[in-house]
Amino acid sequence: MKRILLLSDTHGYIDAQILKFVEQADEVWHAGDIGDLHVTDTIKKQKPLRAVYGNIDTNEARLEFPLDNKFTVENVTVWITHIGGYPSKYNQRIREEIKKNPPTIFISGHSHILKVQYDKTLNLLHLNPGAAGKHGFHKVRTMLRFTIDKSDIKELEIIELAKR
Repeated sequence: MKRILLLSDTHGYIDAQILKFVEQADEVWHAGDIGDLHVTDTIKKQKPLRAVYGNIDTNEARLEFPLDNKFTVENVTVWITHIGGYPSKYNQRIREEIKKNPPTIFISGHSHILKVQYDKTLNLLHLNPGAAGKHGFHKVRTMLRFTIDKSDIKELEIIELAKR
């Protein structure tokens, strides 16, 4: 069983509020627009991190993290990318591949809009944790956390942080 903290769009910002939830997780997943590697370095000091780079990230971040991160936790396949779209409107870059080989969980960031949506056509759970940073149009900083237990995804929670 793994407790996952999912965040995105930190844009170089990390604070004690985020780190409190990092400490409670077994793994942290970051869906891009890290902004400053200080964010990911700080997280990695506390917990294992899986991340992707986003459109605002530097070459340094692009050397450390991939565009797409595909892996399996317990019996759940995961695909994280920053700009991925959402069910029925997947980004053109990933559209054919996701149809051919859909993961159990598909994660994207970029929009700064928290979204949890089940794709009935591809039989996958789409997650966008919103934005945990202070840069952007969002009013409330958000993250997601959940548990993966064998093939089950459970205890999904929306975390609302302080207003930006």
